[in-house]
Amino acid sequence: MTTDPSLTELANRVSDARDRPAYGHDALITCDRLVRIFTTDGVEVQALQGLDLLVREGELMALVGASGSGKSTLMNILAGLDTPTAGAARVAGRDLLTMTAADRLAYRRETVGFVWQQTARNLLPYLTAAQNVALPLQLSGTRKGRRARRERALELLELLQVADCRDRRPQQMSGGQQQRVAIAVALANAPAVLLADEPTGELDSQTATQIFEAFRTANETLGTTIVIVTHDQAVAGEVRRTVAIRDGRTSTEVLRRSEIDAATGHETVVAREYAMLDRAGRLQLPADYLRALDMRDRVALELESDHIGVWPDGTR
Repeated sequence: MTTDPSLTELANRVSDARDRPAYGHDALITCDRLVRIFTTDGVEVQALQGLDLLVREGELMALVGASGSGKSTLMNILAGLDTPTAGAARVAGRDLLTMTAADRLAYRRETVGFVWQQTARNLLPYLTAAQNVALPLQLSGTRKGRRARRERALELLELLQVADCRDRRPQQMSGGQQQRVAIAVALANAPAVLLADEPTGELDSQTATQIFEAFRTANETLGTTIVIVTHDQAVAGEVRRTVAIRDGRTSTEVLRRSEIDAATGHETVVAREYAMLDRAGRLQLPADYLRALDMRDRVALELESDHIGVWPDGTR
């Protein structure tokens, strides 16, 4: 009895897959089948339903999704403000499920920085911009001298082009200036990851562009990994990677890369959308694709040598 060569090759691929390193072993952020369940008045709501996500060191990426999709829940978990119900989550080698209260406090001070949507929530109103930036340094004790803390604060304010605001209090600054100072505060302790939840939500489009440029500067100059939750498609379109969350799981991902036209020498950005395949083998096809082909309940599959075919159910 002979064995089909294609089946033998497939079996070899399965064997090779078993020998691969652990999921997310080389990622800065790893979410593995992450689950978060909230209970209100005896009713359970699954905000995250086995979400998988990998973020590499040095990335500048965006998370998008409709209200209730789970993206803010994910951000709160990554920020150490909430605890997953099940699954695994690691940031810069820190296990977010096993940390004690003291570990979480140290994690929020040293490993992650956070920028809120509400400009007033990011800064203490009775401190100047320089004092706001120096405060995290004082609390963590990473820079013991007042002079060293002030130098670090001025360095960040200069980097983000708000050095002229150093002696102003928040009410003396515009919304855009406040957000750039807030980014400086989040960067004060040189975190491995900077998280931003709708950081341009209260700003006009021109100011939002300036805020995104501040994030880009921090990413390119300091090497900080940045994850931005946003509804602003203009912001999402500026990053190389945009991950969409739907129904508590990552659904699609858009990757953008630069290409040089050989004839003109002009650089263009080419975007391609991918469906996300989670650790359980589940695939979320884009909703507009499903509607276009009236796909529901089940689909027909066929395994080819280099791809899988997906068709509408022909038995209905």
